Amino acid sequence: MIDLSQALQMVSRSDPGMVRSHNEDAVFYNAALGMAILADGMGGYNAGEVASGMATTLLGSELEKAFQKIAPHQLDAAGKLHSHGVLEAEIARANTAIYQAAQSQPQYAGMGTTLVVALFYDNMMTVAHIGDSRLYRLRGDEFQAITRDHSLLQEQIDSGMITAEEARHSQNKNLVTRALGVDPAVEPEIRDYDTMPGDVYLLCSDGLNDMVEDEEIALTLQALSANLDLAATQLVQTANDSGGRDNVSVILVRIAREYPAARSWWARLLQWFK
Repeated sequence: MIDLSQALQMVSRSDPGMVRSHNEDAVFYNAALGMAILADGMGGYNAGEVASGMATTLLGSELEKAFQKIAPHQLDAAGKLHSHGVLEAEIARANTAIYQAAQSQPQYAGMGTTLVVALFYDNMMTVAHIGDSRLYRLRGDEFQAITRDHSLLQEQIDSGMITAEEARHSQNKNLVTRALGVDPAVEPEIRDYDTMPGDVYLLCSDGLNDMVEDEEIALTLQALSANLDLAATQLVQTANDSGGRDNVSVILVRIAREYPAARSWWARLLQWFK
């Protein structure tokens, strides 16, 4: 197993915000394994907290076990990255666990959670997400959202019913079209991206991007990319200063240098033609 802690810097913050009495967000990260997980729970009193906590705990534990046995960059017999197969299987298991808990315990009825997972390995990143928690990338001066919300607002934007600016002022925020644990099965969106030294990645709950414009998030990261602790603290503080109407959680990841060599030339060749 390759230790990535020298190649990756990771920090996180999670705060209840200025309005809510408890925090239904949950975060988990492991820099040595190149893993970051963020979940934003929903449901009745405490139920959202249970769902997000189950998601991060179950996925964090099972992904750690899986990638200690077989590295995420390895390919299966069909030429599929091990990272994809493990994410699909473990997200399905977590979905079942949360769904069954909601079905069997009345106080948890209807609970669910968003999810965004980022796996860093071999100068790549695999991202799985469900719902409207996001992953952004700062590369040089370019700041962009890597994930696309699974939400009613995003569908309305995509169909041309409303503009992105109108969406910012809509009353239909937080209406997600996919969530972990709400239905017997859920399909995560899983994609791969290249990474470069100097990249900064931000995983966040909507308590950040609903309160703070993307442009201001970008300026904060550009100014403080060399100090992730301060950047994370500043992002949460800015959300709270802007009203803090929701829980706000962030995980920041900076690619400090290229990762230790991992893939064989054959695996690289197969990946090139995928």
